[in-house]
Formats: sequence, C-alpha cells, structure tokens
Amino acid sequence: MKRVTIFDELDEKQLDLLKPLFEPLSCRAGKIIFRQGAPAEYLYLVIRGLVDISFKPHDGSPITVSHITKGGLFGWSAVVGSETYTSSAIAIEDVEAIRVSRAKLRKFCVEHWEAGNYMLEQLADEVSSHRKDARKQIKSILVQGLRKKSK
Repeated sequence: MKRVTIFDELDEKQLDLLKPLFEPLSCRAGKIIFRQGAPAEYLYLVIRGLVDISFKPHDGSPITVSHITKGGLFGWSAVVGSETYTSSAIAIEDVEAIRVSRAKLRKFCVEHWEAGNYMLEQLADEVSSHRKDARKQIKSILVQGLRKKSK
C-alpha cells in the first residue's frame, strides 16, 4: 500500500489501521468485475493486470473510457456519492486487486479524521484527474460522430 500515491503520506500506524479495510480480489481475463447500474459498493485498486472501464449510453454501443493498470483506482461511484456504478469494469488481463467498501471507508474517515481527511484529499485529486481524462475521450468520440454525420 505504501507504493500507492494515495497512501504515501500516511505513517505506519495509519497504514496499519487502513490495511484491514481492504480485501483481495482476483479475476480472470474476460470477467466482468461490475456492471453499469449495479450498486456502487467498492473502490478498487489494481495490484496487477488491466481493467477496461466502459460506458454504455442508452442509445448506443459501449464506449471504452479508460484502461486501469497497476496502481490505478476504479469504482469511483462508490466514493463520489452515486448509488450505482456509472460504468462497467471488465478484466482485460488476469487482475489482482484490493477493494474497500464504501461503508468501511466512510467509517475510517470519521474515526481517524487526520488520515481520513488526507485520503479524501488524495481521492479528490484522483477523481478530478480521472473524470477530466474520461471527459476528453468522450468529447473526442462525440466530435468524431458529429463529423461523420455532417458529411
């Protein structure tokens, strides 16, 4: 955990409190980790492998919005207040990850304010950069679609 950016400022005592909140997850390539619209219960951290994050608009085919690799986080809906996942996550390669439930993370932040506040700041930075990248990709796809229709 110490090698992951969101944890690198936490001391050993704080990390020891945080470690039990995470549970391991292993899945084979091709496995759906969660589907768009499923209850948003967990935030995931990739230890090894590759995860495809895709969004399916109501009137179209799924769009890949990002690929998550070692050290990357996904399942943001669980920490940004959404009741359901806004995208699907699929293992492209065999994946080893750890995950933390929304409820356990919230409880940690309340009970360990200093470490919790630091983690929330780090997560906010990650979410904002993640959302911006996804927005650029989606905008690019939309612009390409508009260009094709105007020809």
